[in-house]
Amino acid sequence: MASKRLYRSRTDRMLGGVCAGLGAYLDIDPTLIRVAWVVVSLLGGAGLLAYILCWIIIPEEPAV
Repeated sequence: MASKRLYRSRTDRMLGGVCAGLGAYLDIDPTLIRVAWVVVSLLGGAGLLAYILCWIIIPEEPAV
């Protein structure tokens, strides 16, 4: 069994592919993650910083 890896999406991306990558990794609709991220960003402001850090840290999925 291959281990599951977290990647930024190359195809389903609005900005950097972070939410789509998390959605694929967690088997959740990326739209729910996007909405949650916006809410967290508006309430505390740390969401924007976290998104930028994830964009930098999480590698882009390999080309098929």
